[in-house]
Amino acid sequence: MSNLGPLRFKPYFKTVLWGGSRIASFKGVPPLNEPVGESWEISGLDGFVSVVSEGKYAGMTIEELIANFGGELLGRKVHRIYGNTFPLLIKFIDASKDLSIQVHPDDTLARERHGCWGKTELWYTLDPEPGAYIYSGLQASTTPEQLQKHIENNTFSDVLAKFTPNRGDLFYLPAGRIHSIGAGNLILEIQQTSDITYRVYDYNRTDLNGRKRELHIDLALDAIDFRVHEDYMRHIDPIVNREIVLKECPFFTATLLSIDCRFRLQVSRYNSFRIIIATRGYGAITDSFGNETSLRQGETLLIPANTRWVDIIPHSDDLEIVTAYIQ
Repeated sequence: MSNLGPLRFKPYFKTVLWGGSRIASFKGVPPLNEPVGESWEISGLDGFVSVVSEGKYAGMTIEELIANFGGELLGRKVHRIYGNTFPLLIKFIDASKDLSIQVHPDDTLARERHGCWGKTELWYTLDPEPGAYIYSGLQASTTPEQLQKHIENNTFSDVLAKFTPNRGDLFYLPAGRIHSIGAGNLILEIQQTSDITYRVYDYNRTDLNGRKRELHIDLALDAIDFRVHEDYMRHIDPIVNREIVLKECPFFTATLLSIDCRFRLQVSRYNSFRIIIATRGYGAITDSFGNETSLRQGETLLIPANTRWVDIIPHSDDLEIVTAYIQ
């Protein structure tokens, strides 16, 4: 059995027009010169494949690790389904301006149109500023024809469910649910490995050259779920030293931990890797192979599936961790 140890990757800092300056301070890294909207913590997407940052596998990509260790890294069932593609994408998102209103296709539509996976997401809000908002889903049933009329009349946001988030709010965004992140949000995102986005509405904004950004309305109409749902948002109150399931869906399971003493987290019993993301505080990790490493707010570790367990040791009284794996 290979001793892969907890794996740490170099983040990709993505510069975008709507990005801000809070990711660097949240992660405790030197200030970044450009407006950074996203930090891709673990990614298997072409062009942004994660690279190990330290240890004996430093310099190897996550694709190379999977090619070499397969089921030992991912879990046998996960490896059978996803092959050499890492199935999840982990991001921190910092919005200093409103993002466009958008939707993502499901697996069936994405494979048919783009030859890739669909995009279901989960947002855990970390530090929303006063006045920040999030759109998630429709507040009233509508039709494709009515939606197009709202776009033409610049009243599209009127039909969306709007929320004022607090830290610890959870938004589950299955493929097809229309959504948007408003200015002032700092968010942890767990999603399928896909970057297919259909932009539906962009407030008639123009770029520096006076051009409006492309919309994908015709593509989006086939993807949007036009039904109204009741599960758009829920608030999570951590229970100290107990693992809470945030969301379980076909594409991932996410859990939350708030700990003030040594806590053992099971890994291999689920036959899946575990991603550990520190959302507050700092501490240390030891695993069943005897490996040790540190963990602080804004850092992400990948625990291989062949690891029996990891012990998380808090070094602050507010250590909070989100984990993700595939059932």
